[in-house]
Amino acid sequence: MSEPIMFYHQDRPYGFFSNFSTHAVYLKGKIWPTSEHYFQAQKFTGTPKEEDVRLAKKPGEAAKIGRDQNNPIRSDWNAVKNDVMREALYAKFTQHPDLTKKLLATKDVQLIEHTPNDGYWGDGGDGSGKNMLGLLLMEIRAQIRKELQGILFVESD
Repeated sequence: MSEPIMFYHQDRPYGFFSNFSTHAVYLKGKIWPTSEHYFQAQKFTGTPKEEDVRLAKKPGEAAKIGRDQNNPIRSDWNAVKNDVMREALYAKFTQHPDLTKKLLATKDVQLIEHTPNDGYWGDGGDGSGKNMLGLLLMEIRAQIRKELQGILFVESD
């Protein structure tokens, strides 16, 4: 079995997996500068704060607004956050053909967001975290592969 692919910083190998990578996504009729912008903004759906996050100059600024405990978030956030992340990742990896190819090129290798800063989306730095970002990326990879196989199968008839 291949070694897992560890990622975190957008300026390092496999940095395109980071939500801070500069790949805009088009969702909800708007362009979001990064998947991080979209994800953080959905904490404030339907409020002016949603647009504030979208217009943040950098993904770190979007994350700061989204994580600020003084900004009340939607009451169902914990129930929907994985679906919101899935939506953002699917958009990112289907709207950028170069990223689609890079994601599929990882074959079936385990993807791990390696960071001590996050035990939910990442591995907690020591493998004790849930690695939800890595798991969702692998899910998206399988979904895209299945969708492309369907297209190739239909075209070959």
